[in-house]
Amino acid sequence: MNLLDSKNPTPAVLKRPDHHISRGDISEPALKVLYRLKDADFQAYLVGGGVRDLLLGREPKDFDVVTDARPEQVRSLFRNCRLIGRRFRLAHVRFGREIIEVATFRASPNSDSGSAGPTLGEHGRIIRDNAFGTIEQDALRRDFTINSLYYDINDFSVVDYVDAMDDLRRGVLRIIGDPLTRFREDPVRMLRAVRFAAKLGFRIEADTQAAMFELVDLVKSVPAARLYDEVSKLFHGGSAVETFALLRHYGLFSRLFPATETALAKEEQGFPITFVSHALRNTDDRINSGKHVTPAFLYAVLLWEPVRHRMKYYLRGDKGETEALQNAGRDVIADQLRHTSIPKRFNVTMREIWFLQSRFRFKSGKRPQRFVTHPRFRAAYDFLCLRAEAGEDLQDDCRWWTEYQASTVKTATVMSKTTGGSGARRYRRRSTGAGTNIGDR
Repeated sequence: MNLLDSKNPTPAVLKRPDHHISRGDISEPALKVLYRLKDADFQAYLVGGGVRDLLLGREPKDFDVVTDARPEQVRSLFRNCRLIGRRFRLAHVRFGREIIEVATFRASPNSDSGSAGPTLGEHGRIIRDNAFGTIEQDALRRDFTINSLYYDINDFSVVDYVDAMDDLRRGVLRIIGDPLTRFREDPVRMLRAVRFAAKLGFRIEADTQAAMFELVDLVKSVPAARLYDEVSKLFHGGSAVETFALLRHYGLFSRLFPATETALAKEEQGFPITFVSHALRNTDDRINSGKHVTPAFLYAVLLWEPVRHRMKYYLRGDKGETEALQNAGRDVIADQLRHTSIPKRFNVTMREIWFLQSRFRFKSGKRPQRFVTHPRFRAAYDFLCLRAEAGEDLQDDCRWWTEYQASTVKTATVMSKTTGGSGARRYRRRSTGAGTNIGDR
């Protein structure tokens, strides 16, 4: 059944005794927003991922609220509120560092309630969506069933219009409505499907999968800036290893990182794929331990193999190693920018991580002491050690720099005086090797 064709869907309602969501599990700011809207005689529900995660026994990353109040009416209720967005008009209510996103019920595309519905562009994509509707319409407009559950602050019930609870129990990710239509409306939903499947360990329902395989090329038409945001969410959610595998399975990775996919496909069992896999596993470990990560390191890892291959082209000419690396990095980044944006600050950091790899060969004199004070030393060192961990012949270099950082001033001085030239010669043999992910970046 196409749920978007249902004119008056009847929801299943789980009363308070039938679910385990407690107000004690909801952040104080979210409760303040819900109660203030309720006291102003507006409908107010907790919705989406927060409800889903609470039902799964997970700690929500954030809480979103949906209401029949218009954005301007929400703003009038909260001094700490600002309105954002053109495609989707939203209210952000800020409480210190926490932001509660408040959306108005959206009308469905085939609504006959007098609302014009969202504005559709080429290929059926939604380009503007400020047509407001009812909670029934809003439920059918959401992307996946498990993200279309509503917690009602009036009676603390959970309201389900799309059989979401059944999918939640069975671990199934299902798009609401006709999959082909919904992915054409917004191709980014395919990336969200992968992200949720990897994060929750859910399987993607068969018709949803089939549509993803058929429409995968639509991802290339999504603005590069929006794809940058989605890539960050994909790989910085604590399930990067599983996400990477699913992205490649559905052909999505090749649309996001075509040069990287080309390089990896040539050597599925070799260093490149091992290097990326180790880096993503390390990223997951850091995120799940509450440590800092930066998109710059992720992109430096994912684009290193294309840089290495491009560097070989310049080395065949009259370019030296440093200039070849600079030119290769420039070319690869320029090509990647056509697919996903990379903020300039991260662009610069990526280049530094790559270029600093050559400095690890110099272990004598005062060079090591100066190098460890470089602002990007730690990221470059992590990159080096991940290369070694993935199988590149750099284990001795990684070990030496690890010991050097942990040594006393006296021991470090002795180390730099007694170091021979073997490290430099070994590095030159593998001067165009690959990348990593470990310390505070």
